[in-house]
Amino acid sequence: AAAGILCYVGAYVFITYDDYDHFFEDVYTLIPAVIIIAVGTLLFIIGLIGCCATIRESRCGLATFVIILLLVFITEVVVVVLGYIYRAKVEDEVDHSIQKVYNRYNGTNPDAASRAIDYVQRQLRCCGIHNYSDWESTVWFKQTKNNSVPLSCCKAALSNCTGSLTRPMDLYSEGCEALVVKKLQEIMMYVIWAALAFAAIQLLGMLCACIVLCRRSRDPAYELLIAGGTYA
Repeated sequence: AAAGILCYVGAYVFITYDDYDHFFEDVYTLIPAVIIIAVGTLLFIIGLIGCCATIRESRCGLATFVIILLLVFITEVVVVVLGYIYRAKVEDEVDHSIQKVYNRYNGTNPDAASRAIDYVQRQLRCCGIHNYSDWESTVWFKQTKNNSVPLSCCKAALSNCTGSLTRPMDLYSEGCEALVVKKLQEIMMYVIWAALAFAAIQLLGMLCACIVLCRRSRDPAYELLIAGGTYA
């Protein structure tokens, strides 16, 4: 179950990142998500090893289980550290790239950047970088010369909105940059919290396995019972 949840968190990060990748050029930000999917896959195999070792009362198997869990625990600590590092870089990355994305917007023949902007403005209910007036400095606005912004800036409740700047009350007033930064930071926090939660679970698993190993080594009656002998 833990392995499945970890893989789900990693996949969610990949899917969500795909919607915002134009605003975030540093692909290395996906490293924590890649690691957490790998850890989830490995954790499933480790869980099977642990179950088999416990059922067979294999001391070697339990020791292997503890060692592998320790390595996975260290990996998850690395994920947490990387998550915090990249979470701190999100604002700088978005600030560096968002202006370029808006300048590539082409509403007549939408390309990938145009679809990304329209998607973000509709999903996050925002318009422009800091506000809707930012559109006035874009290439698309100067070429169209109709004093309007994309329809994705229109409030969802309005059906007759044309994006005209003469009716600013029809447009989303909040800029997209701050909301994109917030969304990407939230995504990274999902990875961090998932890694922390399952690191705690693995600590418990290592503790339980160590207790079983200690009992086996200290209780001669237990050894004889397993071997089918007698104890007096």
